[in-house]
Amino acid sequence: MAMASFSRRKASTLLSNPLCNNSKYSLSMARGFASSGSDENDVVVVGGGPGGYVAAIKAAQLGLKTTCIEKRGTLGGTCLNVGCIPSKALLHSSHMYHEAKHSFASHGVKFPSVEVDLPAMLAQKDKAVTNLTRGIEGLFKKNKVNYVKGHGKFISHSEVSVDTLKGESTVVKGKSIIIATGSDVKSLPGITIDEKRIVSSTGALALSEIPKKLVVIGAGYIGLEMGSVWGRLGSEVTVVEFAPDIVPTMDGEIRKQFQRILEKQKMKFMLKTKVVSVDNSGDGVKLTLEPAAGGDQSTLEADIVLVSAGRIPFTAGLGLEKIGVEIDNAGRILVNERFATNVPGVYAIGDVIPGPMLAHKAEEDGVACVELIAGKEGHVDYDMVPGVVYTHPEVASVGKTEEQVKTLGVDYRVGKFPFMANSRAKAIDDAEGIVKILAEEETDKILGVHIMAPNAGELIHEAVLALHYGATSEDIARTCHAHPTMSEALKEAAMATYDKPIHI
Repeated sequence: MAMASFSRRKASTLLSNPLCNNSKYSLSMARGFASSGSDENDVVVVGGGPGGYVAAIKAAQLGLKTTCIEKRGTLGGTCLNVGCIPSKALLHSSHMYHEAKHSFASHGVKFPSVEVDLPAMLAQKDKAVTNLTRGIEGLFKKNKVNYVKGHGKFISHSEVSVDTLKGESTVVKGKSIIIATGSDVKSLPGITIDEKRIVSSTGALALSEIPKKLVVIGAGYIGLEMGSVWGRLGSEVTVVEFAPDIVPTMDGEIRKQFQRILEKQKMKFMLKTKVVSVDNSGDGVKLTLEPAAGGDQSTLEADIVLVSAGRIPFTAGLGLEKIGVEIDNAGRILVNERFATNVPGVYAIGDVIPGPMLAHKAEEDGVACVELIAGKEGHVDYDMVPGVVYTHPEVASVGKTEEQVKTLGVDYRVGKFPFMANSRAKAIDDAEGIVKILAEEETDKILGVHIMAPNAGELIHEAVLALHYGATSEDIARTCHAHPTMSEALKEAAMATYDKPIHI
């Protein structure tokens, strides 16, 4: 029993990934809260995106007087307004069209023709965004969060000056101020985004017509998702990527299979390729390319170019230099394990600090940060934050890739199970994909799980929970899964990890 306990503790160190542990950023949490009659807030949150609005609501739920400042005028940040939510709406709508055009007949559903009503599709997307942003405002009212619409800027470590959207100016005071301003589109040298023919993800969500040729610069999550949307609707999509691989953070084996599937969907890839310039002075857009390692240049023409080279922390105009908040070379605000900056009373969460730039990670940051401010315990393990590419099939993962495990020098086992052998996937005729599990050989403790499948983003959370509680592959394998379900593939992969699967 003692040895088993020791082995589990040893294995747990493989998954620990603390936010930061710099003693110079330590901050005493012994602070009083403002009385109900005071103009000073207990907590002020600058930014109303997933991290910010969740932090504000949690703070209010913990009895702290809270104000949230948001310059957009609608809550939800990039994610809800021009990111996660509208893109998933279009991914779903475009998938429905693609299925109707290519798959319905084999299921006995036939009709003379099917066509895209792009204005209606975009309207459905906008309706979803509007309803959700209004819903957050309703949650603010329910939880008594004061909402200030305007651009906030620090004038001291405890005061934020706000230029409101009504043209007024006010000062919001707080004992604890949380920076949650998110991230912005990363630009590329020599490429000017006009959101017309050279667009960011924001412009790609609102194209007035389906481009005949779409070039995507960057083979990450966002580029592949938006490429999928317009590819399904009829665009000829070419993805240009400087790196040798798509989605570099993905497990290598899964990545290769994923790329093959996207290529079957007629998405073209130009890897190890540098974009030298983009010219939109003519009727279309002309890209000048060259090999990443150097060599002869070539040209590529497009109707629309999507620049999807990543995102950068958004801290411009916040006055951080005025109060002395430290920032690293990547523009990220440095914080300790309590999300505290080097300035007493000032905290930061989400995309503006190190860690994955994901909405759900920002939400967890927000809850943990506020709990710590309130004198409770809070922690986010970034090694257990799931990532999902919402293409079809989706690709979801949590924990270590096989490449990372090899780098650690850990002895491990791998279990895999293809969806071609899953009864539910075969029944619905949607069986492309695989589940891959990595477990430490000595303890059988799960180190990483990678799923490529329809709805992989839903299936991954069993694995997230397993990693959080230090489960073994045998734990999952011996857990009864309903039949027939896609989740049985995870069970079978777990069986393949510690023993043998049944259905292959």
